[in-house]
Amino acid sequence: MSIAGVGLRCGAPVWAVSLATIGPAQPIPADVTPADLNNSTELTAAEMSAAGSSTLVPLMAADMQARADAMATVDAPANGAAPIGKPLDDMQFVKQATESGRKEIRAAQEAMPQLKDPDLKHVAEMLVNDHGGANERLGKLAETKGWPVPGPAAPTSAPPSGTASSDFDAKFTAEMIAGHERSVALYRAQAAGGEDKDLRKYAKDTLPTIEKHLAELRRLQK
Repeated sequence: MSIAGVGLRCGAPVWAVSLATIGPAQPIPADVTPADLNNSTELTAAEMSAAGSSTLVPLMAADMQARADAMATVDAPANGAAPIGKPLDDMQFVKQATESGRKEIRAAQEAMPQLKDPDLKHVAEMLVNDHGGANERLGKLAETKGWPVPGPAAPTSAPPSGTASSDFDAKFTAEMIAGHERSVALYRAQAAGGEDKDLRKYAKDTLPTIEKHLAELRRLQK
């Protein structure tokens, strides 16, 4: 196909011209600069022949790079914002810690009338007081941060006093040990790697209390 006398306007896609038709690559003339290429509104066949395919290839590469840059700009976080994820981790800790504390409080309150071991009953009372205070502090902290706190769970009816099974103490102790082991792992992870510094401090300050509960429950396990 002859392209003599036909002008190539910059508005048309540069890859519309076959590189094989133009011929082998030739070096760009010394007096042709990138500014000249960008500012030119029309290239004649003679100019194209002089510049060769080496003129078109940089243009194609520049166009492809511009498209890639545009896509990267769209996908990149605005204003250097941190990736979504970490704040949600803090809120997830608030949810799990609050629900865990409430569960242990409720279990201890329901168990106290049924427990036979006085020492275990004392530990149950300690769980109610300590977890109640910890949840109150966590709720206030979450409120200052604007984080949601799960609503209270529906109350459950405790069995009538005196109807506990013979192994009630052992079952309660085992359940509380398992729950406190999960809580210790949760609080340790938050204290070590939480995003919010105030929530990390809360986890560090509360962790020794939970570890003390776990040690007491293990001591009383039979």
